[in-house]
This record gives sequence, C-alpha cells and structure tokens, in this order.
Amino acid sequence: MNRIRHDGPLIIGGGLAGLSAALEAGPRPTLVVTPAPLLQACSSAWAQGGVAAALSVQDDPALHAADTAAAGAGLVDPSAARALTEDGKQTVEWLASLGAPFDRAADGAFAVSLEAAHSRARVARVGGDGAGRAILSALVASVRAAPHVEVWENGRLRALVQDDTGRVRGAVIERDGRLTEVLATAVVLATGGAGGLYARTTTPAALLGEGMALAYRAGAEILDPEFVQFHPTAIDVGLDPMPLATEALRGEGSRLIDAGGRFLLGEAPDADLKARDIVARAVHSARAEGRGAYLDARTAVGDKFPHEFPAVFAACMRAGLDPRETPIPVAPGAHYHMGGIAAGLNGRTSLPGLFAVGECAATGVHGANRLASNSLLEAAAFGRRTGRAAAEEIGGEGETRKASIAPELTPEALTALRVSMSDNVGVVRDADGLARAMVLIERLEQEARGALPVLAARLITGAALGRRESRGGHYRTDYPNTDAAPRHTRLRREPEMPTPDMMAAE
Repeated sequence: MNRIRHDGPLIIGGGLAGLSAALEAGPRPTLVVTPAPLLQACSSAWAQGGVAAALSVQDDPALHAADTAAAGAGLVDPSAARALTEDGKQTVEWLASLGAPFDRAADGAFAVSLEAAHSRARVARVGGDGAGRAILSALVASVRAAPHVEVWENGRLRALVQDDTGRVRGAVIERDGRLTEVLATAVVLATGGAGGLYARTTTPAALLGEGMALAYRAGAEILDPEFVQFHPTAIDVGLDPMPLATEALRGEGSRLIDAGGRFLLGEAPDADLKARDIVARAVHSARAEGRGAYLDARTAVGDKFPHEFPAVFAACMRAGLDPRETPIPVAPGAHYHMGGIAAGLNGRTSLPGLFAVGECAATGVHGANRLASNSLLEAAAFGRRTGRAAAEEIGGEGETRKASIAPELTPEALTALRVSMSDNVGVVRDADGLARAMVLIERLEQEARGALPVLAARLITGAALGRRESRGGHYRTDYPNTDAAPRHTRLRREPEMPTPDMMAAE
C-alpha cells in the first residue's frame, strides 16, 4: 500500500460541512477527499429548504434555540443549541460573502420564510427551493481558489489508521482501484448521513453511514443512532432516491390530503406545520390504511410553481405530473440522521486525532428530532469551528497499526438491507419488526463480516430495540408513551489491543 504524509488536516467529505472546515483550516495545508466530484452525491447539494437563522428584527437567537429544543424532544444540549443559533446570522453573512445568492427583500435584507415548528419566519433561501446547490457552489468556487486546499475527487474512505495508543493518525483512501494510506495531523469525518440504508430515502443512495461505522470500529463514542428523521413529503413516483417536496410548500399554505380530499392532520390552517415526526406518521398512516397521501399545492402555489419552486416543479414534470393541476403523491422518506459520532462544538470526538462534523456527527443540537433547516446552519457554523480546531492539531508520533479494510456487500445484499430498514426500522417501529431486521443484519454479518453498511444498520436497529419509548423521530407502537426522564443512547466499542502483526512500520 502506498503511503503519504500530509502536514495538516485530512477532511473526508465534500459537502457543506467538509468544505466549510477546509476553508477555515487555512493557512494550514488541507487535503479534502470526496467520493464523487464536488457538488455530486452529497446531501447538502440536494437541500431545498435553506439556512435557519435569526435574521429579522422580530427574531432572536434565544427564540431559535427554544424552537430547536422543543423539536428535539428533551435531548437537545442547551449549550450546543445556544452556540448554533448565536452563530446563525454571522454564518449566513459569511456564506453570502463567499457568493451564496440568498433571496433578498426590497430593502436588501435577507428574505426569510416560515417552516414547520419555527415560531418565526427565519429560513434564508435561494431561488425558492435551490438553497443547497447554490450555497455549495459558492463554497466549491472558494475551495478551488484557496491555495491551502488540495482536493482529491473520487476518493473513497476505506479505513481509519490508528497508532498504538488508539490515536487516529490518518486514513486509507481508495482511488482508481488503488489504496493509499494518508497520514495526517488530524482526520475530519464529514461523511454525511445514513439515508442510503433505506430503500425509501431522499438522500444520495451512497450515504450508508460508513463514517459512523468506521468511527465506532475505531472506538469512538456513538450518540443516539436510533433517531432517524423521515421527511413526510418525499415525492412517491417510483424513483430511488425519492425527489423531495420541500416543507416550504406547506409554509406557503399547501395542504396534505388523502385520495378523497380529506385533510390528513385536520382543517386548521397550520395543521400541516407540526413537527416532522408527527406529520410523517400521519402520512404513513394514511398510506397504510389505503387512503393515500397527497400534497395539494394547486391553490396555495398554483401558477407560481415554475419560478417559486423550480426544483420541485421540474421533478414533478419529469415524472409526468403537473403540480399546478394535480396533487403530488407523497410518502415518508429517510431524510436526516440526528444520531451519529458524538462530537463537540469544534468537532472533537472521544478519540484523539478524530473530528466529526455535519450529518455524521451528533453534536447535541438536534436531539430526537431536527428542526427544519437547522442542518445547513450546523454544517457551516460547526464546520468553521471544526476546521479551525483541526488546523491546530499537531499529530502523533506513535507506531501505526495496520489498517483493516472492510469487505463490500453484494448489490443483492445491500438491496435486502435497504428494504428491511425501510420496512422494519422506519417511521413506525415495534419489537417484532426490529427483531426481523436484526435477523437479516446477523445473516449479512456472517456473509460479509465487518461490512460497514451492516454495522451502521446494527447500530441504528440495536439502539431502536433498546429505546422502549417513543420520542421525536423514534416511534414504537408497542411503547407509544414518552418516558418522563429523557436519556441518551451512548455506544462505544472497546478498541482492540494492538498485536505485533497489527503494527505497520513508520
């Protein structure tokens, strides 16, 4: 295996979190490795909503933090929520300074819109529903122009490299079929979420929780992996991944109805703006009962669709559906992983030398249910903090262990896993379904021992079995009540003791 030394941070992931970290790590030399060309196959590029921040005179970071805590159902870290929301305005202004073309009001201020569970209109958007790609495009241009950043596209993370003390010293990267061991002063995982573990998802299918699995295998603490958010209005037209109908459509007055035209959540004008877990379960129930579920935007948006929500409009038209004339069929889709690698506000994990940021990290700001449009804010705000902290790392001097490369799943095995996760570890869960998922996981572990998607699925499913209550995005029909005292799930694998054959000469 080829080996190189990099005197600075190694960042795995080219989404908003990874690129924000890379820009702030300067002038320290920074290597960014992304499994696909920049702007492709990362969730932040697909985000339709925007960046939530207290930007108007009617709003305040404390109000934003309170809404964040309320959505998180008792598991939000108050200090993390305060740090995130207090960084909000400055983060949006930083993104705008890089060229992110946020929508503006007539007076030049940021235009903001309302999304579910927010008490104020505070979501800064781009072109109605094009925020993610437009913001990320600005960061990509800045990264390509930054003299301290080198980018390896089409590089896949295969293993973490540790020394004899357990410190993370680098990573094994596969490019064009060749493996390279990259030793670095710090490793930043910005590998995205785990939506690809589900057959019904709105995220890139390549996001399989592998960063979380590798961190766990190395001995890092994993926090609350059972909490997966399902977006209630994924467009159900037989595509994988499922196109997304942004929550802003409901903010504009679009309504969820069944095939008979009845409202799914009641007639009140704001009935469809409840927290996502509540809305997702209502959509799931309507479909399970055979009534169907549709998002009716004909009156609220109508002829404004092409220019106010161009991404959703284009997705519908490609599927042969005109949302100006026909309600949009919807279903819940795996959308965001609230759990992940336990990390502080500056990305530090429980393992020296290892940082995590973005969706693969669990910083305490989302708790059991993410507040809409907080994810792009977290990626950029905490990405900047993480980049600065990682740039200060000096590295280690211990002897490195030989890295172990996990086997791959066959396409058939991955398909079976994804179907099982959607059917048994989805919007509504119970012990029988979770046990069925574990049976398949155990069989796949025998067939491909150590396969990272299987390990990620085990972490999510095992934690869901262990949480015998319903809270936020985790709902169990056999335990429908919420415990009086909120508790976290914390998982940590004891690291292997190094043996002589595990050591690799420096």
